[in-house]
Amino acid sequence: MLTERKVKLPNSIELNVKYSDSNKPVLLFLHFSGGTLNMWDGILHMFNEEYRVIAPDFRGHGKSDKPLTGYHVDDFAHDLYLLLQALDVQSCHVVGSSMGAEIGLSLAASHPDMVKSIVCEGALYNEFGEYGIFNGTAEEIAVEKERQREKLMERRMPEHHSLSAYLAEVKEPVERMGILNEHFLSYLESTAEELDDGTVTSHYRNHVRMEYMEKYWDLQFEEYYKKIKCPVLFMPSEEEYADEKIRRSLDAFSKLVDSHEIIKIEGSMHAYVWMQLPEQAGLAVKEFLGRVVEHEGVAESSGHL
Repeated sequence: MLTERKVKLPNSIELNVKYSDSNKPVLLFLHFSGGTLNMWDGILHMFNEEYRVIAPDFRGHGKSDKPLTGYHVDDFAHDLYLLLQALDVQSCHVVGSSMGAEIGLSLAASHPDMVKSIVCEGALYNEFGEYGIFNGTAEEIAVEKERQREKLMERRMPEHHSLSAYLAEVKEPVERMGILNEHFLSYLESTAEELDDGTVTSHYRNHVRMEYMEKYWDLQFEEYYKKIKCPVLFMPSEEEYADEKIRRSLDAFSKLVDSHEIIKIEGSMHAYVWMQLPEQAGLAVKEFLGRVVEHEGVAESSGHL
């Protein structure tokens, strides 16, 4: 049985969270940028028997608070640390999608004894620099950042008179990709927010998106991977796995951790795979966690923990 409620953190941020209560190992699900906890609706049932599942809306997302600032991945990760304390969680496994993987990685780097394993369907490459999609001189990078900043500023928030009109807009690109299903429909509905004047818009405000992206540009994920102790499952999408730059950064990052696996699900799309192919994605995670637990048992019995 899953409960959904808002939890007030010691830093005064109120996070909306869906979770189960049990003494089972904890599995923390972290959504992508602009997403909500509802993206996991097709996944959670696969783990509810063996794990205590926890799926929050990050600050600035879903039904959680949307402060004016505080959107570095380290800010999100600190919120999660406080949330886990509030829910009396001492350790957990993490499944992160895109930005959720970045936040999970930050949590694992700052609290390495808390995170027992992490699934990174994200944090596979940097935006700029040696392991980035764009590399160049400092001047070239500054020009590219400004170009991307101008592009981000073009976004206009949806403004509709009804939920059905809003859904018609947000469904269109998913339908065009040919991947619309019941999981996407449920998720897309969760991204709608009704304002006081009755206008229906997106929960994902421009100020949240802009600050997150500008701080994301300066992240160097290799510095995070150097600090973690847990096994990592890298889950590149099919397109990411075919990209030579991403393969290069993935190879470099994987060498920084003691234990890792790389799994590519055929036909998978970045971030969307959890709704697009939930059974395949869930099974990949379940099998990885099984191997992690088995290895822990062997290490414990031989006294090498």
